[in-house]
This record gives sequence, structure tokens and C-alpha cells, in this order.
Amino acid sequence: MIARMKRPLLSLLIAAFAFHGCALAEPDARGTASTQAAETTEAAAPAQAPPVVAPTIVARFPHDPGAFTQGLLWHDSALYESTGQLEQSTIRKVRLEDGKVLQSVAIPPQEFGEGLALWKDELVSLTWQAGVAHRWALKDFRPKGSFRYDGEGWGLTTGDDALIMSDGSPILRFMDPSSFTERGTLLVHMPDGRAIPQLNELEYVNGSILANVWQTPFILKIDAKTGLITQVIDCRALVAEVAETDRDAVLNGIAWDAKGKRLFVTGKLWPTLFEISVPGL
Repeated sequence: MIARMKRPLLSLLIAAFAFHGCALAEPDARGTASTQAAETTEAAAPAQAPPVVAPTIVARFPHDPGAFTQGLLWHDSALYESTGQLEQSTIRKVRLEDGKVLQSVAIPPQEFGEGLALWKDELVSLTWQAGVAHRWALKDFRPKGSFRYDGEGWGLTTGDDALIMSDGSPILRFMDPSSFTERGTLLVHMPDGRAIPQLNELEYVNGSILANVWQTPFILKIDAKTGLITQVIDCRALVAEVAETDRDAVLNGIAWDAKGKRLFVTGKLWPTLFEISVPGL
């Protein structure tokens, strides 16, 4: 998604994250981001708010500043990334150390690429509004066919026995990997019951789902069984370091190296990919 195409529902997010000094930027009528300070009084803070933690930067790696990152994953010592924009969307294999693109394939030019996940020996990539999920051979990116689905496609990750998909709403969809039919849904919510929309890129980590919240500097840690938000990862320091002026260049892209216990994050059009550590992860 790009900022000019949709207006995020940040009014709700400002209220939802108005604790521990968090602040969100909401576009004004001219499309310019204006910062709204969060209320820190007891009256404004939701009861039993999940803990907000700041990640520690472990390492920095080069990232293609022309990559409009939509999906990111780690497999067999390499990053796999999907990028967006009409006539520019790709699936690519990327070397971590220098950000070099080792392999790439173009998504049909009329489609806007979105999230990416691995299932067995295939990559599955979403499209924003085309309703098509493409299947690619992991080894050589050879097209293996496609699935159809209803609604928009945003983020995608691999759960224990299903692919987990976001569509910009507060609801995550659990999709059958062999047919891409919907098996079930999960409402993502705060402890006080408020649903949180604009869930974007996803990553499954040890029974939890990490989710970027579109156009915010926050990553949510979500219980994959209940939908409860159990932690908020505040990445404002990363956003400030990158210092992008393009309002489309938002935090987006999460990859988990299960073997090495490493977490990587980046953003759309960011020149840097960060390895971070997060308490409790």
C-alpha cells in the first residue's frame, strides 16, 4: 500500500497506544504528517495495557533503498523479500551481509506485490487488490501456479500448519497452504477489547505473530491463539535513524532466523536493515 492510496485509521491507534508516552503521526488534511503527543495520565491509559519495549540494535546491514519492501523472511542463510508498486513488484533473494540481490523475478506488471511466506519448497506471494497469490519454486523462482482469494492482500507468514494473512483490518486470516481457502480468523485486540486495524507485514515466532501496524513505528506481538496483543515493540529510534522524508517509506518488513535466534526489521525504501533484540522474544 502507499500512503496516497489509503488514509490510515490513526485516530483509533492514537487512542489505543496512548500509554507509556507513545505518540503517533497522523496526516492532516494536506497529507502532511503532524505529531500528536500521547496522553500519559491514568485517565487516558487503557487498563492492563501491554508492555511497550524498545529494541536494542545488534547490527546494521545494507538494504536496497529502491526496494518498496512488502514481505520479508529468512531461510537457509538468506533473506527473501517481496517488493511492491505497479510495474516494479518483485520477489528476490538477498544476501544479508551486503544487501546484494542474488536472484529476482518480476510479479506481473499490473499487480501490486504484497506479503511473502514460505511453505515447504515454495514461496507464496500476495497481491494488494488483484486477489491473486502467486506460487514460486524456492530453488529457482519458477512460477508454480497461483491461488485466488477475496479481499485485499497485505501481509503473509507461515504458522504451524497454515499461512497467516493480513488484509489491513484487525482480523488475521488462516489460509490452507494447499488450496488457500480460509480455515479460520483471529481478531487482534488490546487487553481492553479494542481491535487494532492496519495490520501489515507479519512474522510468526514461537507461537506469537509479529505485525507491523501500517504507517506507525510500532510492531505488535500477538498471541496466535487468542489474538491478544501481549507486547508493543517501539521502533521510533530506528525510524529516526533512517530519517526518511518520503511518507511512503514506513517501517515494514520482519524476518526471524529461528536457528540463530535473530530478528531483522527494515522499511519501505530504507537503506538499512537492522538486526534487533527484543526483551521476551
